[in-house]
Amino acid sequence: MRGFKLSPRPRVPWQLVLSVLVFVFMYLPILVLAFYSFNSSPYSAIWQSFTLDWYGKLFRDERILSALNNSLLVAFFAVGISSVLGTLMAVGIARYEFPGKQLYVGISYLPLLIPDIAIAVSTLVCLAAFAIPLSLTTVIAAHVVFCLSYIALVVSSRMNNLNPHLEEAALDLGATPTQAFIQVLLPQLMPGIISGCLLAFVLSLDDFLIASFTSGSGYNTLPMEIFSRIRTGVKPDINALSVVLISVTAVVAAIGELIRASGDKELMS
Repeated sequence: MRGFKLSPRPRVPWQLVLSVLVFVFMYLPILVLAFYSFNSSPYSAIWQSFTLDWYGKLFRDERILSALNNSLLVAFFAVGISSVLGTLMAVGIARYEFPGKQLYVGISYLPLLIPDIAIAVSTLVCLAAFAIPLSLTTVIAAHVVFCLSYIALVVSSRMNNLNPHLEEAALDLGATPTQAFIQVLLPQLMPGIISGCLLAFVLSLDDFLIASFTSGSGYNTLPMEIFSRIRTGVKPDINALSVVLISVTAVVAAIGELIRASGDKELMS
């Protein structure tokens, strides 16, 4: 055996093992949920046979469709308002100096750090103090608070990579500040605006706490409808609805990331 050299045993990097464990911990519950959404048994814990009936039943459920309509209405209006205000806020912070700017920036991004329950309670107290009746309008107003911060943050990161001399060149060539903003700056910001809007749309669509505190009776959103049903047990139709929501959220998030990445690539080229 002299001169015979044993080959070293292959080593599995601990980073790979840790990554696999983390992904299993994160996505195994989603896979289990998706698996039982195709279960013909009305009890999620007992597998009976494969079926797509729960998905068909889901899209014929009037309560689900009404809650979905409310959620989409809130998300579209909240994101639409926040996209305008958030873009203007990001441009103002990046381009202008004014007294108390650092304090203003800190307050502007505070909704990103405050727990949702605190935003929900404070909004409810404010609405009660001014005797404003709860409805979908109050839900939209509450969602604007955190959607605004997310969109402003994404647009601000985009602003930091832009060349400010393009606006100066447009002004030197006779453009007004409004024309320079619309024709020069806004097209460059558009990937960041769209990406931020998609992120805010997903967050608004998935919100439960703030909506449950600020909506009146008869104005259920989709997460509120799901919560009201799972209190008596998780049924396969809720599993199917959760799979649909997860799929839509993943697609929207992927589109937002692709738009952001393509925008960054254009800036680099």
